[in-house]
Amino acid sequence: MTDPTTGASTRSGNGARPALRPGRRSEAVARQHSLRQHNLGVALRHVLDAPTPVSRADIAGATGLTRATVSALVDRLLALDLVTELEPVASQRAGRPAVPLVPARGTVAAVGMEVNVDYLGVRAVDLAGEVVAEHVEHGDFRGSVPDVVLDRLAGLAGQVVARLSADGVALAGAALALPGLVDDVTGPLRTAPNLGWRDADVVGLLTQHPVLAGLPPRLGNEANLAAGAEARARRLTGPSSFVYVSGEVGVGGAIVLDGQIFGGRHGWSGEIGHTSLGTAGAFDEGGSLESYAGQDAILRRAGLDRAEPLESLLAAAQAADPAAVEALRVAGAALGVALANVVNVVDVEQVVLGGIYAELAPHLAGAVSEQLGRRVISAAWSSVEVSVAQAGRYPAMTGGALSVLQALVDDPAGWAGEDAVVPVPAEV
Repeated sequence: MTDPTTGASTRSGNGARPALRPGRRSEAVARQHSLRQHNLGVALRHVLDAPTPVSRADIAGATGLTRATVSALVDRLLALDLVTELEPVASQRAGRPAVPLVPARGTVAAVGMEVNVDYLGVRAVDLAGEVVAEHVEHGDFRGSVPDVVLDRLAGLAGQVVARLSADGVALAGAALALPGLVDDVTGPLRTAPNLGWRDADVVGLLTQHPVLAGLPPRLGNEANLAAGAEARARRLTGPSSFVYVSGEVGVGGAIVLDGQIFGGRHGWSGEIGHTSLGTAGAFDEGGSLESYAGQDAILRRAGLDRAEPLESLLAAAQAADPAAVEALRVAGAALGVALANVVNVVDVEQVVLGGIYAELAPHLAGAVSEQLGRRVISAAWSSVEVSVAQAGRYPAMTGGALSVLQALVDDPAGWAGEDAVVPVPAEV
């Protein structure tokens, strides 16, 4: 016979019960428990990643698990409000109609937060990838004090969490995107130059607030989390490997290889904004990429105040204002040079423009592509494509929430408090 949640045989091939040596029963229990938990995650992941609704038979066929095993796993996922059944669909073959399965909407969500130089935000995303609550406030946080800013962020989080609680949404956890170097997922934040923060215990400060005391956020670099959201958005169409560059007041970047963020030894890779561009040629001012292609730098070169909205720059460029056109040409060329250096090292065939660069792409992409064509050594044989990000506005908040939900998908039973070893039938 077969254990319905692991798919493993509970008897030996000749029908006799297998002999157990002293001390082996606890090991067998642990193995059965681990397999059961693993299979639960496999089934959930298959439902969440499928481009269209799938049935139990589809999952069994794709995973190799028996239909009885899959049925038991799906029943558990339904009970946990992690998946939902749709109306049965008549099959062309004999038998019962297939029941499509989809991620549950509005039952379980994760909170993604972000501190950026000119805004704070909180966004909750459910298992279906839908935004179920959001609050964003704009401001100027250059040279700010961590305690003050994080207190304000906690207030925003409190409003979102209260709304979710009132709607009966279960919270899987929280993540916070920061524009700087973060140690692992608990911090501290080592440095965020544009905020003026250094060695800040962000988690410690946030968890002083009642709302976040029981919901301590994991930390991540904003560009890395945004790139994670972008990889998710491109999972069906590709490419799965690309360089992501995010333009804000600062310039962030991330390397995505086969759908996974390459963080480097400390998780600090992708700091493309601090790339030095030399002191001669087209960039005779020297300095970093941010000094040419950061939001403040572009606005300044275009003759606009840094407090001006991006729409003012776009309007000036569309009106062919010479200063705005030149500012965007310089930014695009600088961005292309920096990206060419990255592509020469990591060998990918696509760069993705995110953040403000997505909106400015019509005025930047040509100059970026020109520099990539000139400076990427392999361009003659394999051109580098420039594309616009697909993950939408505030992707770092979405990426933060998705990173929390991924941990739930990896261990749905653990999230539901089912870590205790479940007794195994006597036949084992």
